[in-house]
Amino acid sequence: MNAPELTEDDPLGLYQRTTETGIEWWRVSVADRPESYRLEHGIDQPEVAGSVDIDLVVDAENLRAKLKKWRREGFAIDIGEAASDERAAGRVGFISELQRAAARARRTNGLVADHGNGTVQVGTVQVPRGVAHPLVPRVNPAYLFPARFDDIVQDIVENRRVMLIGHTGAGKTSLIEQVAARSLHGVLRANMNGQTTAGDFVGFWTVKGGETLWVDGVLPTAMREGHWLIVDEIDFAEPSILAALTAVLEPHGRLVLKERGNEIVAPHPAFRLFATANAVGAMSQFRHLYQGANLMNEAFLDRWRVHMLDYLTPAEESDVLVRTLAPHMTRALAATLAAIAADCRAAFAREDLSSAFSTRRLLDWAELMLRTGDPERAAGPAIYAKVSPEDAALIRGIIRHHIAPAA
Repeated sequence: MNAPELTEDDPLGLYQRTTETGIEWWRVSVADRPESYRLEHGIDQPEVAGSVDIDLVVDAENLRAKLKKWRREGFAIDIGEAASDERAAGRVGFISELQRAAARARRTNGLVADHGNGTVQVGTVQVPRGVAHPLVPRVNPAYLFPARFDDIVQDIVENRRVMLIGHTGAGKTSLIEQVAARSLHGVLRANMNGQTTAGDFVGFWTVKGGETLWVDGVLPTAMREGHWLIVDEIDFAEPSILAALTAVLEPHGRLVLKERGNEIVAPHPAFRLFATANAVGAMSQFRHLYQGANLMNEAFLDRWRVHMLDYLTPAEESDVLVRTLAPHMTRALAATLAAIAADCRAAFAREDLSSAFSTRRLLDWAELMLRTGDPERAAGPAIYAKVSPEDAALIRGIIRHHIAPAA
């Protein structure tokens, strides 16, 4: 069979070899999950096409192992040279065309609607500036904006509905607040803790001084006044709240207040809508760690631009420690503390720990440590008292792995 050798650079296709019973084949195609491949196997006998007898999904590492095994067993990919060249040229041509189109789009989108107040640079992105308001968060001068946040900030500028997913303490809410702080936009937060009602969110009638009054909830308030609304832990929200949100998930979607005779609330140009979640989409595998989290269907998620946030890297977290606690926090101390936090998070991911380890917790511990000069004493109120005895014992072990107990 005149076919090119198997190649890990271009793994898609039909791999065949001739056996005594017929032609044995494996078909490789892209699977539904990211970075995964579907493998189908069958044997075609003379004049009879065989059916698929093996159908499985593997990751890239397993596929590479399969390719090596097939090469040893005499399989070859069944595409002609012309087809191979055409497919490779098509891929190269697509990327070249995409880069030209993206460059044109960047030039077109470079003009930012600044609402008359100018813009401010956040990371590498120009964000429309708001106006001073009591609801504008305080700027944290030590906050880092890594390059990976630029896409999120650009989505904010383009008035996308942004959902941030990730573990507790990964900095989902603080990212939005720090963009707002630098660009002078007021922020309202609605925490879906199981006690938040549709009335709290949309509004309700009340009686005051013998007069019946309507009180706006956080959603219409933010829409009318042009604030940024963060729906924290949206995967714990009641269905009635999600129903109210659905109406405004489009960039210029309007809210209809049926309780007020179908009054229509149009969004202020500066209004932005955000959500955070722990166990949605790519994080759904961790739902068992967040008891009570609800499933989110794809139709609802497709109305959001969903970004997954991980914890800061040890190098980034060291930088935050030094910048926040300067001039007393040294690079050497910060590097050790960041390594401890990374080990605790790895234990959480393995489910050895039941509590996450946020940057906020690390900063609190480091601040107390600088006051007391004793890591163990500082860890009492900053860490151990906040977790179960079992978690405290494991964290104490991780700390002592990096820091010898004080004499």
